[in-house]
Amino acid sequence: MKKTIITVVGKDSVGIISKVCTYLAENNINILDISQTIVQGYFNMMMIVDSNESSKSIEELASEFDKLGESIGVYIKVQHEDIFDRMHRI
Repeated sequence: MKKTIITVVGKDSVGIISKVCTYLAENNINILDISQTIVQGYFNMMMIVDSNESSKSIEELASEFDKLGESIGVYIKVQHEDIFDRMHRI
């Protein structure tokens, strides 16, 4: 299973979750776990997804998520699980 970590951060607005999840569904990416909070008007979401069934590379996904993020006014970061784990080791 190719686990990928997706983080979404920015000012809260209507439709952020919908647009991100629609993109995932259209690209055969399954959500395994999701956490979302809004603190004083700022939206923060972290997802662990299975990208095994997607025909796109992590680089393609990251590029398309950059464009999606710009269009909805948030920052979206995509990382392989191993890279995320290595970056957050103590």
